[in-house]
Amino acid sequence: MGRISYQDVPSAMFEKLRDLETFIAQSSLSEQLLELMRLRVSQLNLCAYCVDMHHKELKHLGESDLRLSMLCVWRETSLFSEKEQVVLTFAETLSKGTRKNLPDAVYDPLTSFFSKEEICYLTLAVAQINTWNKLMKTFQFESGKYQVEGAV
Repeated sequence: MGRISYQDVPSAMFEKLRDLETFIAQSSLSEQLLELMRLRVSQLNLCAYCVDMHHKELKHLGESDLRLSMLCVWRETSLFSEKEQVVLTFAETLSKGTRKNLPDAVYDPLTSFFSKEEICYLTLAVAQINTWNKLMKTFQFESGKYQVEGAV
């Protein structure tokens, strides 16, 4: 049981957040790449509910157990593509927060893989998972019970 139950959250709040998720999903960004980023940011933010959710979503999308277990040490392995590494670096940098602007060394590699429009969507997706993480950590929704929609 969490501090705040799902029923206690104003319905329009989750509805608006889900609208943003739909908006992001309609972009040309790969669902697998977005879920990988969401899982990594959730790990960084120590959000058990979101780690559970995005791990299960990635498994449903066919992600390997090896890559899932190595995501927390992705810099130490060759299991992730250059594109994934660029996204993970970007997401981690934004999520750790700083008073300085995003360094060119983090932004410039994005332009090798993504259009400016896609970078906008990716930035919103990183901000969105950080929002979800903060909500779930505050509300303390119980982890381990998430079920992927449409999974058997």
